[in-house]
Amino acid sequence: MRRSASAQILKVPSLSRLTWLVHGFSTVSGGVSALERTRDGKKSATPESVLNLGFTEWDSRDAVLANRKKFYSAVAASKMRPATLKQIHSDVVHLVGRDALPEGEHALKGDALTTREKNVLLTVQTADCIPILLADTKNRAVAAIHSGWRGTVQRISEKTLGRMRMEFGTRPEHVIAAIGPGIGSCCYEVGHEVVQEFATKFPDANNWFTGPFDALTDSDADPNWLPWLTMRPPGHAPPSPTAFLDLLAANRAILVAAGVAQKNISSSDLCTGCRPDLFFSYRKEKTTGRMMAAIGIVK
Repeated sequence: MRRSASAQILKVPSLSRLTWLVHGFSTVSGGVSALERTRDGKKSATPESVLNLGFTEWDSRDAVLANRKKFYSAVAASKMRPATLKQIHSDVVHLVGRDALPEGEHALKGDALTTREKNVLLTVQTADCIPILLADTKNRAVAAIHSGWRGTVQRISEKTLGRMRMEFGTRPEHVIAAIGPGIGSCCYEVGHEVVQEFATKFPDANNWFTGPFDALTDSDADPNWLPWLTMRPPGHAPPSPTAFLDLLAANRAILVAAGVAQKNISSSDLCTGCRPDLFFSYRKEKTTGRMMAAIGIVK
């Protein structure tokens, strides 16, 4: 991915070559919202001007709308009608059209949007979860996906491809996929519940984890075994074991298994947790903004 110095967004060359669509992944730069950012428990000395694109409690609606206007302009989508979601960490995929596009921020509940209509800008918001943009180069259809660990374990990207095939005749071999910035395996520490979910759904899930994968997937293990084993008094037990999840690798593998060619999948190697200069991270900051990934058909 390359950074656009003037627009302060990220674009993917494989999608940029498609002259019939627009797309982009936002960064923190270039906004009008004022946020006192917190990293490692320390607040910034002064509020930072950030491009917050989500209606968060700490920000004003006017600031968010101004930021969105700047983002849409940077994506060259100022005249397009944006489609947004109330994201619920699901596998729900919505088909949208220009004439029947619901009004309001929370009109649609789900985590993926797809369309073949012109002048509709599909958007998803993230602050660690993985944003994925899809483009069917033969039928000129697009999709935007929000994939956290719950969406990933439910194979939301595969289900979005399935919806595109049903609605538009999309074939995976004609699809270009762009996986945007999200939290990396360096920063995404998860516990027993998450590891178990992936191990149950994916035979090769161990390839996406670093840490005691086998111990965390032992179905016979008593979740309270550590205090008994160590004989430590209550309140002094060692922390439960954890592992680190590579959401990017998991989503890439799901797309490949669904038929998308490896060469047609681009992915960012930038971690939202490691790069506060570029991104928001809910896990690292808690009180933070939201980034946006967008894609739409212009001709």
